[in-house]
Amino acid sequence: MAQTMVNLHLDTDLINGMEQACKDMGLSVTTAFTMFATKVSKEQRIPFEVAVDPVYSKANVDYLLNAIADVRLGRATLTEHELVEVDDD
Repeated sequence: MAQTMVNLHLDTDLINGMEQACKDMGLSVTTAFTMFATKVSKEQRIPFEVAVDPVYSKANVDYLLNAIADVRLGRATLTEHELVEVDDD
């Protein structure tokens, strides 16, 4: 089987974390990417859920920016609240 060199530009911390995780599983980064590419090729999909975090939706970001503006303009104030302990039982 012919092979092709692929160059990726990744954050150093990200690739270091991946290298360590792969090493812990007895894999190389090349093997992990090959497994990923094989699965994508066979299934014609990303093999995990890819979704936008709703925290970063336009509506939520707009709401937060408006709230920040209100605080800065003195139209709103921030108040402290007691922490609520939650039992995991």
